[in-house]
Amino acid sequence: MGKKDQINNVHKDNERVQAVLQLLRKQAPLTVKQEKLCNSACVERFLKKKGENVKKAAKHLRNFLAWRDSFGIDHLIADEFSAELAEGVAYVSGHDEESRPVVIFRIKQDYQKFHSQKLFTRLLVFTLEVAIQTMAKSVEQFVILFDASFFRSASAFMNILLASLNIIADYYPGRLHKAFVIDPPSLFSYLWKGVKTFVDLAPLTMVVSSLDFEESLEFNDFTAYPRAASLRFNPSSIPSSGKIGSCSSSRFSFTVSHHFDSVKPWYLSLTDTSSAKVGPTTTPPVLGPAMSPLNARSYSFASPIDRTPRGNMGPIKKGFFPSTPLPQKTQEMDHSEIRHPRAMRPSFFQSPAMFFKKDSNFHISRADKCRESFQPFLKFYRRPYDEMIYRSKMRPPLGGLISIVSPHIRRRHKSVSQRF
Repeated sequence: MGKKDQINNVHKDNERVQAVLQLLRKQAPLTVKQEKLCNSACVERFLKKKGENVKKAAKHLRNFLAWRDSFGIDHLIADEFSAELAEGVAYVSGHDEESRPVVIFRIKQDYQKFHSQKLFTRLLVFTLEVAIQTMAKSVEQFVILFDASFFRSASAFMNILLASLNIIADYYPGRLHKAFVIDPPSLFSYLWKGVKTFVDLAPLTMVVSSLDFEESLEFNDFTAYPRAASLRFNPSSIPSSGKIGSCSSSRFSFTVSHHFDSVKPWYLSLTDTSSAKVGPTTTPPVLGPAMSPLNARSYSFASPIDRTPRGNMGPIKKGFFPSTPLPQKTQEMDHSEIRHPRAMRPSFFQSPAMFFKKDSNFHISRADKCRESFQPFLKFYRRPYDEMIYRSKMRPPLGGLISIVSPHIRRRHKSVSQRF
């Protein structure tokens, strides 16, 4: 049944294509170039755009042919855009993994001041025609990269982008695979949100930033970054003194860490090290587990289980949890029996970053999808432009007079007797 359904669908598609061509021929006879252009793949793209409606597809295809004749697309040559080709304003950078041509537009903001909108449209159509010529037989789509880093005005770039997308949607239906807007002006995102609902190709257009693909810096070694290292406490910069060092009170002790690779440059201990205390100077019992750079955080924010001492405590009253560690009730204590915790137990207030941890089951934002989609085309965006390589991709007549004449020139070596 599956094969029969496929055969029936192919038969119906062929019938729709022939119906569209018959309507075109009834209105006006088609030239040889138009017959070659209106092949089955072209008609199927117009049918898909018009929802498989034969009459609408035939009308749209007739408008497409009339537009090509009035615009003179069959007579476009590279000699008309010699300045643009020299500067690399619009060109085909290469082909992706699926043999789709990648078109790049690097238009400056001053381009519209010295060139008309019609000239830009001719340049756009010429570049798309070159991209279509470089396609393989099994490829029907191309990718466009709009480099907006040369624009300071969001509205000026919006005019160029909308004009380009409208031409592609009307006269090149089904040809665009994806379009990327790279480094647009700051206000472009607000304008795009209000306009994209009226643009047919808005679902295929993505806004990305090239700064997101810069190589990430490694911050493990703070000594390599003078600014980060200067924020650390440097004991050598302070003259040595007996009073300067660790700060202590009757309850807490503040000690500066001399290791730059620690999480915090200081840590607290609950050992009483105060020397100003009146009375005997015997070593008091340990008040609780000493804090290290790994677990140095206030016990007031810990869970009720972590706020209790880890020694041999007596029975805890139900519903009573002290906010700070309490001293042991027994005077004689064997310090060897105290089990110091290796790490803090996970609590609700552990780290805000844990709540934003990426997981495959979580929803991926649109910005992440845009970055992943643009990653395969980043090499084409960074690839330097070469005019000769781009001209070598042009076939006659788009390549200009050189591409037309050069294949027919055949130099023959003649002898002296044959010349006269």
